Amino acid sequence: MTDTTAADEPEAPPQKRGKSLIIALLCLIIGLGGGYSVIAFDLFPKSKPKEEKSEVTPLPDVAFISLDPVIISLADGSDRHLRFKAEIEVPSAHLAEVSALKPRIVDVLNSYLRAVETEDLEDPAALITLRSQMMRRIELVVGVGRARDLLVMEFVLN
Repeated sequence: MTDTTAADEPEAPPQKRGKSLIIALLCLIIGLGGGYSVIAFDLFPKSKPKEEKSEVTPLPDVAFISLDPVIISLADGSDRHLRFKAEIEVPSAHLAEVSALKPRIVDVLNSYLRAVETEDLEDPAALITLRSQMMRRIELVVGVGRARDLLVMEFVLN
């Protein structure tokens, strides 16, 4: 009967561990040297900057119509209020037409905001949806193409 123990098994030669360590260090040194060379000697130059144009593109011909601040009592049974203020961006050619319809616009927005649920007003992402809904209602009043955007200046729940 032969008794085999761990002492009889051959051990891994220590030279293999030393060789792999030397190879790893050599690769590290070559990689660091190559990276330094690329950066120091600018071997991969950045793309050439585009030539700057001397002309500045003109801003679009727009005007802004300020809407009076609206304070709306919320329908949740509390004493909370919504303070809303906005401006409408319009092409300058339609400034007089849209300004003449300002009372109707305020009425439409006031009616819409009163109908919105309190939970919808409290949602942080709701302003995008509310804004697009209000802009759609403004377009119904003034006509498509006469109003470009609705800029919300104040939207505060108290």
